[in-house]
Amino acid sequence: MNSPVALSVEFHKLVEGQIDRTIQGIETTFFTIMEKQKIPPQEVKNEIDRLQENFTILFQKWSLEILYTLLLKKNSGFGGLKKVLGVNSRTLSDKLKLLQTHGYVERNVQTGPPLRVQYTLTIKGKNTTLLALPLLYYSTAV
Repeated sequence: MNSPVALSVEFHKLVEGQIDRTIQGIETTFFTIMEKQKIPPQEVKNEIDRLQENFTILFQKWSLEILYTLLLKKNSGFGGLKKVLGVNSRTLSDKLKLLQTHGYVERNVQTGPPLRVQYTLTIKGKNTTLLALPLLYYSTAV
């Protein structure tokens, strides 16, 4: 996970085109809602302020790495996540609890023997992870 993914020029154009269409759709929807519902700017500011806690959680060390690993693997046990990420047990446990508490990750206990715990993304976790992809793309684009 430490080396950047090399993308072809054609792929860059496809990704940028899709991101542009998505952003234009979000912008159009946002301004349509603002106009039709006559939402004052202060109310929008209050909603954005409430997002701060979520951004703080997502941008803590290991949070996005855990979410992207679960996106790619679909589900994983604790040991599998620990091995892929190279993180210590306590940190991983704390981050998984935090992400679970805020609705990004679901913990599924499978009775045994042996007892197994699988972690998966919730819909909120999956959508948040996918929405963060353009940020990652633009942060590494030349």
